[in-house]
Amino acid sequence: MNRLMTPWGELGLTRFPEDPRDQLRAWDAADEYLLSHLAGSAETADGPTDLSGTVVVLGDRWGALTTALAGHGHGPVQITDSFLAQQATRRNLERNGVAPGAVTLLSTQDAPPERIDVLLVHVPKSLALLEDQLHRLAPRLHAGTVVVGTGKVTEIHTSTLKLFERIVGPTRTSLAVKKARLIFCSPDEALPRAASPWPYRYSLPLGIGPASGLTVTNHAGIFCAERLDIGTRFFLRNLPQRHGAERIVDLGCGNGIVGTAAALANPRSEVVFVDESYQAVASAEATFRENAGARAAAEFRVGDGLSGMPAESVDLVLNNPPFHSHQSTTDATAWRMFTGSRAALRPGGELWVIGNRHLGYHVKLRRLFGNCEIVASDPKFVVLRSVKN
Repeated sequence: MNRLMTPWGELGLTRFPEDPRDQLRAWDAADEYLLSHLAGSAETADGPTDLSGTVVVLGDRWGALTTALAGHGHGPVQITDSFLAQQATRRNLERNGVAPGAVTLLSTQDAPPERIDVLLVHVPKSLALLEDQLHRLAPRLHAGTVVVGTGKVTEIHTSTLKLFERIVGPTRTSLAVKKARLIFCSPDEALPRAASPWPYRYSLPLGIGPASGLTVTNHAGIFCAERLDIGTRFFLRNLPQRHGAERIVDLGCGNGIVGTAAALANPRSEVVFVDESYQAVASAEATFRENAGARAAAEFRVGDGLSGMPAESVDLVLNNPPFHSHQSTTDATAWRMFTGSRAALRPGGELWVIGNRHLGYHVKLRRLFGNCEIVASDPKFVVLRSVKN
């Protein structure tokens, strides 16, 4: 656990799931800069921000902003696309003696507050997600709403500022402090706004197995929301051919096209779509229902991988694990997915993984399962199969 010094006191914060070996902090310089500004800072030459109204925090990655504000007596509303961020916030509130009821935790799929007096935005990695959420929140702002964004200098681009300008109102930036910058935006209630382009739908190409020609629904922020990425395309061409009443998991489901293809190839199966992103699970449900029908058996779960899944209850897991956590490259998420899959699989059950060749997932799978077979490969990707003995 690391300690964050805020203008209102010291906080102990961790990421979620907590790992004592993890040296990554649950906040960054952008969080520190924003909290300093809210309290009244010399860097921005502004006095303390009035936080007495409805305060909304968008994109708080591990709950640092929400915990700091709640600990100072303000009851912020947190809006996030991440289940892990919500869990981290709950744990950090508890760790610092803040009652859970002091904050309101919403997902990006929930209805936002009707009126927002202060909007704080930790700029997300996905510009599309920022666009989508600004479209959702802008009608709730008023002329007196204080809008402040924050992010590392490398995360705030001209396109970021143009989004605020186009959807919310006149925008300017602060000087950089510790490689972080603030965004100040003045809501313009008369600003004409086009309709949000999200969710985005497109049809898949032919020649990719059971998914050929299907229509995919993509909410903002999911990986490759505007096109079929080449890794998934390769996976779809090499999915297992299964039959019978099986329980299949599309783990890290994204827009759900892999699990939908598996369901269409085996109509007697039940597919569980799992992702830590609320946007992804909503996309998966829309994709599945449009292509498989309203009565097809499926379950849609937002969560931390397969934690909470009954042991030995699954026959097949299909997985395209991420290897980034925000700005950090890590295999921690993949390892949790692999270990969770082994626990959830029945004896004889199989885990199929698509990954870049250089990631070396076969080494981890052999260590965990005692076996790993290369099902298909090309110069960039491999499809791996491990069986629970």
